[in-house]
Amino acid sequence: MEPLVTGIHHVTAFAGDAARNRRFYTDVLGFALVKRTVNFDAPSMWHLYYGHAHGAPGTLVTHFPEPRAARARHGGHEIASVTLGLHPGGLDALATRLERAGARFARTSVLAQPTLEFEDPDGMRVRAEEFAAFQQPQADAEVARVTLAVPDSHETCAFLSEIMGFASKAREDTLTRLAIDGGGSGREIDLMHAPELAAEQLAAGTIHHVAWRVPDDAAQERAARALSRAGVAVTPVRDRLYFRSIYFRIPGGVLFEIATDGPGFAVDEAPSALGRTLCLPPQYEPQRTLLAAALPPLD
Repeated sequence: MEPLVTGIHHVTAFAGDAARNRRFYTDVLGFALVKRTVNFDAPSMWHLYYGHAHGAPGTLVTHFPEPRAARARHGGHEIASVTLGLHPGGLDALATRLERAGARFARTSVLAQPTLEFEDPDGMRVRAEEFAAFQQPQADAEVARVTLAVPDSHETCAFLSEIMGFASKAREDTLTRLAIDGGGSGREIDLMHAPELAAEQLAAGTIHHVAWRVPDDAAQERAARALSRAGVAVTPVRDRLYFRSIYFRIPGGVLFEIATDGPGFAVDEAPSALGRTLCLPPQYEPQRTLLAAALPPLD
């Protein structure tokens, strides 16, 4: 079947200290801070978007920082890690930056691919691999894939294959890799069969959801119809200003989003000035002074 999505749009996680989060993702990992905005559903909390300087879908890792958040204990029923795609030679450069920042890392391999594994300051698990072909060749890094820890990988694999159009690509021990359109950076997902792991509460260092991309509203509507026909509960479309989203949970409990590629991050800032000022959706503009004063400092 034709896949419902074309690749990864973004990954969203919880964090603790906002300034520490910004320093790590910009100074160490080399992302640009693309957008300073708020959680549209809880506007007293930052929503920080990191990615390519122009905010290209597929390069985005976003965070909800909450200074009082407890540090997560990882378990099952969750997005266990995110893998960043790097250009050839990027692993050594990243290892040097991590070493200079005092961050611990390990060189491992997954499905025979050399991999760097580390955690961000809040304990979010990150991997990095090199890819010859990027979805976003102008970017330094992009989101290559996510790894899900699920209680029944066979059930989740069947859903991804039969409903969303992924195809099984490789296996290694308890790990199964699925892909769309042949795979590659941004088009893959790994499933870790982990029936022994109990679900943990969301906290700083846990990944809230992965968003998959579609080109436009029509493709999103087709995906929503296909999911509904399969008996999946899908939310109404939610306007996130920079894209439009629908949400649903897959077998194993992980939250998925399907987001449109547009309209993009230049709707409320000049392309050359992305991420420099607090941007609010129209419904929160009357509260700008109060919200700005309550948000933790980033710099």
